[in-house]
Amino acid sequence: MLVDYGSRDKLFLDAVLEVREGLLQVAGVSKEKGYECVLMQGSGTAAVEAMLGTAVPKDGKVLLVINGAYGHRQTAICKYAGIPYETLVFEDSEPITVDRVRQTLRASRCSHVSLVHHETTAGVINPLEELVKMMKAEFPDLKVLVDSMSGFGAYELDMTWGIDFAVSSANKCIEGVPGFAYVLCATDALKQTQGNARSLTMDIFDQWANMESTGQFRYTPPTHAILAFKQALVEFHAEGGMDARKARYRATGPKPAREMQKMGFEFYVPEACRSYCICTFKTPEHPKFHFQTFYNLLAEQGFVIYPGKLSKGNSFRIGIIGRLFPKDCELLCLSVRKACEALQVPLPLR
Repeated sequence: MLVDYGSRDKLFLDAVLEVREGLLQVAGVSKEKGYECVLMQGSGTAAVEAMLGTAVPKDGKVLLVINGAYGHRQTAICKYAGIPYETLVFEDSEPITVDRVRQTLRASRCSHVSLVHHETTAGVINPLEELVKMMKAEFPDLKVLVDSMSGFGAYELDMTWGIDFAVSSANKCIEGVPGFAYVLCATDALKQTQGNARSLTMDIFDQWANMESTGQFRYTPPTHAILAFKQALVEFHAEGGMDARKARYRATGPKPAREMQKMGFEFYVPEACRSYCICTFKTPEHPKFHFQTFYNLLAEQGFVIYPGKLSKGNSFRIGIIGRLFPKDCELLCLSVRKACEALQVPLPLR
């Protein structure tokens, strides 16, 4: 990131092409196999908004399958953009089920369906392969949109299951830095979106067409974030690709979960659908446990956790996406014990 590249310079354009091709490789597909990767400036949410606004035509309708805050955010996007939609809502502690999606699609007239792969509101992993294969087998004309923000790179996602569009962000499981997101697209589905977009800057088709013809972003690109991501892809493959990244997260994530359980902290999500990348705990009811103080005590020891986003009840989350290892989680658990001691909250919790 410490090198400045001009946004129209060949060195930078080569980096953009390398990143686009590298992401298709991670997804197990290629341009030759009928897939494209479009880079979009901005946050992951900006790319989700671009995907919904570009993929769904004016006369289309999208079924939003929701089991957390990030699914509900898609509802807000559709309301702002005037995209016709229906919702199918699950509890944020449970996964999306194939049967309920099937029943809803049979009763609806939706042309598209959108869902979150790894719903980090509570840390639930949804059965993406089963869902996509069912939808494509029983509703072959349906277009499938996937928000795999915190899934791609650490959980299986195969575009050839029948996914038409999938979105993720530079700063998640590939371990780059914030600044851009990317949309993996089936080329045939992408070509059908010309003229759909509700926004100039979030038009995925136009961004792709410009990248194909000039190699450039249409508007100012995040040059340093692209260069950081290029290096992140090198390190991703050096580690052993998705299998190795998945193995490291699987070795790292459950460690604090088990230790927190021993301390008496209560899980929010059942083990069967619980993510190994992020785990939600119910906030203890002990009268001396104050979350903000607990948060500050951990931060003073070098650990930043995240408050909960649940619609009901207080909670907090511990995530391990990033350059983290089991040793880091051992230190985190020691810090949790020290924080509880400072709060005069005896362990194990009762």
